[in-house]
Amino acid sequence: MNLDHPRIAIIGSGAVGCYYGGRLAQHGHEVHFLMRSDYEHVKQHGLQIRSLHGDFSLPQVLCRRSTAEIGPCDLVIIAMKATANEALLSLLPPLLKEDTMILTLQNGLGSDDFLARHFGSERVLGGLCFVCINRISPGVIHHIAQGQISLGEHSGAPQPRTHDLAAEFQRCGIQCRVEPSLIAARWKKLVWNIPFNGLSIAAGGKDTAAILADPILEKRVRDLMREIIATAGRLGHEIPLSLIDDMIERTRTMSAYKPSSLIDFLAGSEVELDAIWGEPMRRAAAAGIAMPEVKRLHEELKARIAAR
Repeated sequence: MNLDHPRIAIIGSGAVGCYYGGRLAQHGHEVHFLMRSDYEHVKQHGLQIRSLHGDFSLPQVLCRRSTAEIGPCDLVIIAMKATANEALLSLLPPLLKEDTMILTLQNGLGSDDFLARHFGSERVLGGLCFVCINRISPGVIHHIAQGQISLGEHSGAPQPRTHDLAAEFQRCGIQCRVEPSLIAARWKKLVWNIPFNGLSIAAGGKDTAAILADPILEKRVRDLMREIIATAGRLGHEIPLSLIDDMIERTRTMSAYKPSSLIDFLAGSEVELDAIWGEPMRRAAAAGIAMPEVKRLHEELKARIAAR
């Protein structure tokens, strides 16, 4: 990939796609945003990013209605919900040339494998976004806390391009680290995503501060985290138990943050039930490992969603 003057496409121009794509555009990159609902607003008014690292705006944004309009790119960044992955089968081909890299910033497990299966493992990288971020109105993104991307290769160990891409993200004001194992990093993120995204819905629409203010819910968070760490370890992905206290203390600094799954649930949108809760349980079951705490939460979520 040409990192000097790359053409970049953002597929999924919600909070995550607009924030990271906006950072890249802010630092001079040619970034094309595939947009649907916000297209007219952003075309006329641009993007506004309100960030703890300093606000900025992009008055002129390359927003597009179709990937055919964007054309071949050097880097495609996928930030859409994993629930819509089948749409990528028609969205991605117009963007691809021989050496195009596909970077998925999606949650949960399975998206990397889906992309590798259909477009080639050698193209695919995964990024885990540790960020508190919301789209608060058309074209307006609120970056509340954190922001690091952990970057890894689907095909195995990091390559020179992995480090080059991480360095370019760093140059553009995006904290980025290279992970030796993408799948291990994904399990590490599930340690936060499974309990907080899940309990925010199952407990009746609670933000992270409300969850941690309830001793019973905090205990469930810790029980879920221990189960996920134990499962990951048995699958060969060692995660230290000290991560539990570290994640909980960092979550306390987020104040009253609504996880993305809660926002989807309240908006009537599809929740990433399979990628975040279902697929980890399937992989555990295939290895003969039970996850009773996660299964209980998964059942509660299915009931809440069915009753919505």
